Amino acid sequence: MTIVFDKINSTAKPIGLNSKGVQLEGTLQKSGYHQVTLDATLNGSIELNCDRCGNTYDYDMDSKLRLKLSDLVSEDKVDLDIIEFLDGKIDLLYILESEITSVESSYHYCDACDNNDEEFEIEY
Repeated sequence: MTIVFDKINSTAKPIGLNSKGVQLEGTLQKSGYHQVTLDATLNGSIELNCDRCGNTYDYDMDSKLRLKLSDLVSEDKVDLDIIEFLDGKIDLLYILESEITSVESSYHYCDACDNNDEEFEIEY
């Protein structure tokens, strides 16, 4: 789902999108001449592999997402929550799938391994 940057104004525009079992719901609102604020929540469930035992389990996502979107190259080195869309189109599917990939690429432990401190070794 893409939205043209210039079509967003100072009135909050509601958005909603699903991908891979996760739903992004929130608003887009112009917050500066070349800046839009995305204020949303991520809800849903994704399948992850435990990094200790390798078992697959469902991970429930329920988090807030607040990002600044810009149609210019950002010179701000302090605020790292800026995504640049230099073609003038905001790609919401890209943002949602990037957030899902970020969670998937982190280390995760299933409930059985989370509080288990004993040594673990599997022979194949």
